[in-house]
Amino acid sequence: MNRRKFLQTGATAALALSALPHYAADFGDMKKRVGLIGCGWYGKCDLFRLIQVAPVEVVSLCDVDKRMLAEAADMVATRQLSKKKPRTHGDYRDMLKEKDLDLVLIETPDHWHALPMIEACQAGVDVWVQKPISVDILEGQAMLAAARKHQRVVQVNTQRRSTPHLIEARDTIIKEGKLGRIAHVEICCYWHMRAKGNPPDKNPPDYLDYEMWTGPAPMRPYCEWTHPRSWRAFMEYGNGIVGDMCIHMLDMVRWMMDLGWPKKVSSSGGILVDKASKANITDTQTATFDFGELQVVWNHRTWGEAVDDKYPWSATFYGDKGTLKASVFSYDFIPEGGAQPVHRDVTYELEQYPEDKTEKDLEKHCAPAIRGHMKDFLKAIASRGRPVADIEQGYISTTSCILANLSMQLGRSLNWDPAKGKVIGDEEANRLLRRSYRTPWVHPEPANV
Repeated sequence: MNRRKFLQTGATAALALSALPHYAADFGDMKKRVGLIGCGWYGKCDLFRLIQVAPVEVVSLCDVDKRMLAEAADMVATRQLSKKKPRTHGDYRDMLKEKDLDLVLIETPDHWHALPMIEACQAGVDVWVQKPISVDILEGQAMLAAARKHQRVVQVNTQRRSTPHLIEARDTIIKEGKLGRIAHVEICCYWHMRAKGNPPDKNPPDYLDYEMWTGPAPMRPYCEWTHPRSWRAFMEYGNGIVGDMCIHMLDMVRWMMDLGWPKKVSSSGGILVDKASKANITDTQTATFDFGELQVVWNHRTWGEAVDDKYPWSATFYGDKGTLKASVFSYDFIPEGGAQPVHRDVTYELEQYPEDKTEKDLEKHCAPAIRGHMKDFLKAIASRGRPVADIEQGYISTTSCILANLSMQLGRSLNWDPAKGKVIGDEEANRLLRRSYRTPWVHPEPANV
C-alpha cells in the first residue's frame, strides 16, 4: 500500500468512527465481538442501539426461526461498520462453542433466558439479558450464582435505570428530599395488552423449529399467537403482565428509592372480564410489595379506562411534601403548598440518531434509555464492575414479581427470606419456586453452575 492509499484508507476509517455520535474512551478496548440470541423485534432494537454507541463487531446470530434469522443477518450487515454479514445458528450452544464472543445479548422469550445466560457465563462471555430474568425463582438464583462464580458482567434490560428524564427525577426530586416522607407508591399498567380471541391450533411453519422454540417449557399446541411477539398471552412462557410490565415499574421504584427486598408480597386477581380469550394470563391483578414503612402497590387492567390517561404505565410517588408521577414518556412533580410544579418529557435524540426515525417498530421513546443502558454495560465490562442493572438487581425484581403471582395462586401473603432464598414457613409455596422442565432439558441448580 502506497502512502497516498494509506492516508485515504485511514481517513475513511476515521470518518466511519466519527459517525458514531457517542464513541467513548471509557469503554476500554472498544472492539467487542458480539452475538445475539433471539433475532426478533426487541433483539434487533437492542442490538442496533449497541451498534449506535460502540464500534462493535456482530459476529454471530442465533434464532430458531430461519426467516427471522436470515433477515436479521442482512439488516446487521447494513448497520455495522464492517458491513460483514454475521454467522447464523439455530442453536445457541453451537454459537457459544465457537468461543469467539466477548458479549452476548439474550433476547428470547422469557422461558429461554436462564439456560443460555448460564452457559454464556460458563463460556467466559459477558451478558445482556432481557427482563424478567427467569420464569421461576430457582432459575434466577442459578443465574446469579453463575454470574458471580464466573465473574461475568451481566446487565438486565430494566432500562428505566438509564432513562435520562427518570435519572433527573430521581436525582433532583427524590434524592433532594422534595417529596418529603414517602410511604406509598402506586405502580400500574392500564394498556389493553392482553390478547383477545381464539386463534385455532395449527401446525407450526416449516421455517420454525418449534421443538427448540418450546425448549424447557410445557409443550402447547402452536397457534398464530405463539410466535412471534404474542407468546406473552400464555403463562407457559412467562409471568403474565406482572412479569412483563410490573417488573419495569417495581425495579424503577427500587432504584429511585434505593430499596432492596420487600418483606412481604401479596396479590389477588385473575381472569375476571375477558373469559372467552385463549390467553391464560390475568386481565386484572393487584399486588402489594411491602417494604415495611413503604408499600408499593401494583394494579393492571386490560379493560376499562386508565386512572390517569397521561400516565397509563407509570409510578406515582406520594410524599408528605408533594407527588411525583413518572413514566417512560415524562415526569411531573406536583409540590404541596402551591409551589411551582416541574414537568419533563422524554428526549428522543432523533437528530443525533436519524436512523431511529425510520426503524420499523422501534419504540422511539425507549431508544435513549437503551443507548444509555448499553453505555453503562460497556463501562462495567471495561472496569469489571457492576452495571446499573446488575443481575442481582434483576433477580430481586423478577423474584418479587413471581412471588406476587404465587401469592395470587395460593390465596395468601408470602414472607420472603432473601438470605435463604425461600418463603418463610410455607413449604407449599417453596415447592413452587421451581417449575418442571420438559425432557431432555435439565433445570439449573445454583450449586452446579
